[in-house]
Amino acid sequence: MSREASETGNGEPETHAPVPAGSASPLHASGFPRAALFDLDGTLLDSAPDMLATANRLRAARGVAPMALADLRPHVSKGARAMLAAAFPGIAQEAREAMAPEFLAVYREELGRHSVLFDGVDAMLAALEAAGSTWGIVTNKPEYLARDILPQLGWETRCAVLIGGDTLAEKKPHPLPLKVAAERIGIAVADCVYVGDDERDIVAARAAGMPSIAALWGYRQAHEQPADWGADTLCEWPRDLAEAAAWPTGSLPVGAT
Repeated sequence: MSREASETGNGEPETHAPVPAGSASPLHASGFPRAALFDLDGTLLDSAPDMLATANRLRAARGVAPMALADLRPHVSKGARAMLAAAFPGIAQEAREAMAPEFLAVYREELGRHSVLFDGVDAMLAALEAAGSTWGIVTNKPEYLARDILPQLGWETRCAVLIGGDTLAEKKPHPLPLKVAAERIGIAVADCVYVGDDERDIVAARAAGMPSIAALWGYRQAHEQPADWGADTLCEWPRDLAEAAAWPTGSLPVGAT
């Protein structure tokens, strides 16, 4: 995990200058989208080890033996409540709901201690930046937690927009977070591509009118079939997206008119 970039003065991600929708970009990198938006956990960041450390601290506090990463990993993209259900299957839902604030508090202490970028993410983001493309994050993780991780990754000046699950009145699978992210970077929804590892990511993109990529390297349960989600493209690994040809043609390439 990269920790080399410095923080901005106010702790906010630096917003790139808007590119008017439909206009020719001054950048020269035909084939890449004007903007790429990403889910965070399971798409850019393999945060399952942080989540496991969190779950096992809660289990230890209740005299329960540690659980294995393989048992938690498929639930990570579903959120804290889904992970609590996997960690404490014998506890009533009401009791698990009461544990959610504790889970988030402990997770904040574990944030970034064990997680790593998925292999190829660095190369993918470098290729987008070299192409002059803007990129940002739209996640259902609470914004304060997502924002906390940016300096650890060296992304606080690279990520053009960050929308968390509590930033707006709606979160994915509602399309509003994707629409607002596009608005904040000044790029038309149809000129962005959204990349995510969960069906709700693709549902949100389709509802927003944004081309999408299903990230097959992420977290999903055995019964889930990404081919049925309706994504424009299925992608095996982040490194594949370092090539312009891997991006959906429905988006407007950088440099196109």
